[in-house]
Amino acid sequence: MNRAFNWSAVNLVYGVIAVSSLTLTIFSDFLGAQPSYKLPFLMIFTATTASIYGLKWGFAASALSAVLLARLAGLQAWDGLLLLLSVLIANGIGGSLRRAHRHARMLARSHQLLAEALEVLPALEHRQALLASLPEHLTKFVSGGHASVWLPQKHTLRLLASVPTLGAQEISAEGVVGRAFREGRPQYVPDVRQEPSFIAAPGINTLAELALPLFERGEVVAVFNLETERPFWPEEVDGLIRFAETVSLHLDRLADLEARRLLSDLSVELHKVTSLEEASEMALSLLLQGLSLRAGVVWEVRGARMQALAHAGVDEPTLLEVLREGLPYGQGRAWDVYASGKPFFTQRYAEEPGGVQALQALGWRTFAAHPIPTPGSPRSRYILVVGTPPERNWRKAEQELLLLFCRTLGIGFERLIEKGRHEGVSRLVQALLQQPSENLYQMVLEEAIQQVPGSEAGSLMVLENGLYRYKAAVGFDLEGLQAAPSTAADMLNWYGLGEERLHQGEPRILSGETTPIYEVSHRTAPPAVVNGAGRVHEIQANLCLPIVFRGEVLAYLNLDNLHDPQAFGEDSLRAAQFFAAPLATLLHDSKTHRLLEEAALTDPLTRLPNRRAFDKALAEELERALRYGYPLSLIVMDLKGFKAVNDRLGHPTGDLALIRVAELLEKERRSGDYLFRWGGDEFAAIFPHTDKTEAVAVTTRYAQIIESICFNGLRLGVNIGLAAYPEDGGSPEKLLSTADNRMYEAKAMGIPLKS
Repeated sequence: MNRAFNWSAVNLVYGVIAVSSLTLTIFSDFLGAQPSYKLPFLMIFTATTASIYGLKWGFAASALSAVLLARLAGLQAWDGLLLLLSVLIANGIGGSLRRAHRHARMLARSHQLLAEALEVLPALEHRQALLASLPEHLTKFVSGGHASVWLPQKHTLRLLASVPTLGAQEISAEGVVGRAFREGRPQYVPDVRQEPSFIAAPGINTLAELALPLFERGEVVAVFNLETERPFWPEEVDGLIRFAETVSLHLDRLADLEARRLLSDLSVELHKVTSLEEASEMALSLLLQGLSLRAGVVWEVRGARMQALAHAGVDEPTLLEVLREGLPYGQGRAWDVYASGKPFFTQRYAEEPGGVQALQALGWRTFAAHPIPTPGSPRSRYILVVGTPPERNWRKAEQELLLLFCRTLGIGFERLIEKGRHEGVSRLVQALLQQPSENLYQMVLEEAIQQVPGSEAGSLMVLENGLYRYKAAVGFDLEGLQAAPSTAADMLNWYGLGEERLHQGEPRILSGETTPIYEVSHRTAPPAVVNGAGRVHEIQANLCLPIVFRGEVLAYLNLDNLHDPQAFGEDSLRAAQFFAAPLATLLHDSKTHRLLEEAALTDPLTRLPNRRAFDKALAEELERALRYGYPLSLIVMDLKGFKAVNDRLGHPTGDLALIRVAELLEKERRSGDYLFRWGGDEFAAIFPHTDKTEAVAVTTRYAQIIESICFNGLRLGVNIGLAAYPEDGGSPEKLLSTADNRMYEAKAMGIPLKS
């Protein structure tokens, strides 16, 4: 107001000078002035008028001065020229003053209006409220027009707020507003009649349009549009551009505040929760409220499916069914994020290929799937999914916020994962103290699959009698696998990292992308067994953990993934090693217990299994043969000439003869076959996976070995009876009876073998 007053005072002074000069000219004769003074007074009058009112009024004043001069003192040519020069000179000087005044006046007005608007911005704590308030605060700039804020969508712009209210809620992105959004620059059109892309607002008479992009994190997030019935002054345009820049700074500030507030709340709450499920529920609650989204879910990759750790805002029955069943491998955008490690954002989810059909059928548009990284994992094993049905753009600030949110959540998850592993190991240790060791094999394996990232199936092989036998399995046929024990050499081949690393208990990973796992398995176990019961052609990744106790490899823990070759990573190796110590303790205790059992099932003289062990082994092996349809043979052997050795050379020599027979037969025994001391001078053997023809060949070698034994000229011999499943019976009693009868027939006939 001071500047406006000063300019009015200047006008008043100049007006008084002009009127006084004109008056002095007219009444100079009455005042006794010389005629030569009339021209200077008229030049002052002309120059003052031109300076204040411009060239047109200056020429009018010079014409009036010329007429007065001609009547009062006579007009010379030089007089007219001087009057014209005074007009031109005064207009030049006065024009600069007028422009400076107008600039100052418009600048003052703009600053005042913008200052009033900017005063309220810091008090607004939410970006949506800030944007919606802009038209109301700048209506003084748009007399006869309107002020509005538009939010970009995929192909259009949606109205957020306007003053006065507009009928159109959505406009094409091809107009002036759309151009400001695309180019990221202010767009000023002084005459919209010359603008072919102008989109007229119904009922509003617009001449000029100014579209100002508003930025957040360097991205255009809205366009502030002003339309008026007069052109904007350049000072107004400059002021409004600076205003838009200030608003953009406030949007950045609000984005920072929102991120800091959300991440701070997340960090505080993560220290209060005790499980992954609780952490996921809490994180979803914070995030959905912070981003104004409707629903979300945290998925955990569990082998062939993603399982929901927690969900919020989901009430549709079809979606709840999906959450209960989980996402099958490869179905849904969350699996794409798992495979690529890159987040996925869209506002057209219903049209996206590969989406969850139940969600697409409900018409959901806005969707994001983001990995939750955890240290050491080649792929994020947890995926955060959030969305809302209406379409809306994912702003850069929101994407950056989600990235920071998921990283913070991943750090919290890591703490809870470690806590869960320790609790799992503690449960196993407690179980060791309360249950027989044999019952814990399956429990250990299932806990390992639950705790080791990437696992969905597995097996546990334990050392017994020099062979590694399957004691537990998940996802495989345990009984079928038990028919194929492996030697230490086979397992070293399967392990593949050498003896030194094996005895250090170092785990190893096989990936189907680099190594055909079935080929390695075929070199170490019968293909017929591992192809069926072991499903080796389906295994995409394997983690093998040798369980070592005092330098001895007591067992092998194999964990498998049947879908993803990159399922295992450094985090899997660390998690697997959690189970090495308790499992080694379990197996050591089990071995001690087994040795006690073996003592009851072992002949103390020959160290071969005894008759009780024979009965137990025959029942188990025949049950497997019946189940899987493979052949089985058994023999009973009665030594010939042993009584003479006992009678002539004494019982100590007889004992040595029995020991010698056991040693030679054990040396000839094939891997997987069983050899027993039946009692007295009788022995027996069981040949799994062996038909009668093959058993005859093996038994003939046994007979030849026994007949080669000689003590002080007394040579041993043998009578053998052989029976085979299925042709000789399907029960232990029938097979044993048949073999026993044939042994007596061989003795009666004087032949080594009766089959």
